[in-house]
Amino acid sequence: MRLTKEKGKPSTHLLESKDPDGWVREMFNSIAHRYDRMNSLMTLGLDRSWRRFTARRSELKPGRCGLDLCCGTGMLARELASFVGPSGRLVGLDFSQKMLDVAAKNLGRFELRDNIRLVCGQAMALPFRDDTFDCATVGWGLRNLPDIYTGLQEMTRVVKPGGKVVSLDVAQPGIPGFRHVYWLYFSRIIPAMGRFFTGNREAYQYLYDSAQAFLRPEELTGVFRQAGLVETRYHNLAGGIVAVVEGRKPNP
Repeated sequence: MRLTKEKGKPSTHLLESKDPDGWVREMFNSIAHRYDRMNSLMTLGLDRSWRRFTARRSELKPGRCGLDLCCGTGMLARELASFVGPSGRLVGLDFSQKMLDVAAKNLGRFELRDNIRLVCGQAMALPFRDDTFDCATVGWGLRNLPDIYTGLQEMTRVVKPGGKVVSLDVAQPGIPGFRHVYWLYFSRIIPAMGRFFTGNREAYQYLYDSAQAFLRPEELTGVFRQAGLVETRYHNLAGGIVAVVEGRKPNP
């Protein structure tokens, strides 16, 4: 399975799979029990600071309501909940029940656990009304969607006018020497770590393939605009290996 780009413009479709949604879901189900450990190892522990930065860019305030799409094991949802506080609420949605089971355990001793609701659902057809949330975030999830544009349209639909849509995901570093070392690490070391720690090398090979084919931050920012968002921009982090892309739903 790989992402492809049409000549002259970025593609927002995941191709070359008869059932991409089912394959990706089962892949995440299979690695859910070791997902957080692998994230910490792969990122040398930087993933927490990236989630914190993403939560700040969401502009969520105490008493507000946020949605975390493709919430996985709930770590970004937890950061966001700390911004809305005990008077706010946070919904985490994912299509992998096993990832949500891990999220429930991760949130078990969190002081704001009662303010977080976990929902098993589809990002391409969100089970929420228009203008429901003050912000919608997605961490490491857009490149797993069958169609990024449709996913962003859905996020925009459920966010209130003036609210933010924010994505945290892999990027492609531009510094020549660093870029070479990064992709070598990604293509050789990470799949081997995945096999050792999770027993699933294929899942982390997919991570490499999808990261290489994913839209560059400036391209993804363009898709944010196409989905109807304004004030779009991106922030490169850690030398450009990850990026936070954001936009705002315009007021009528």
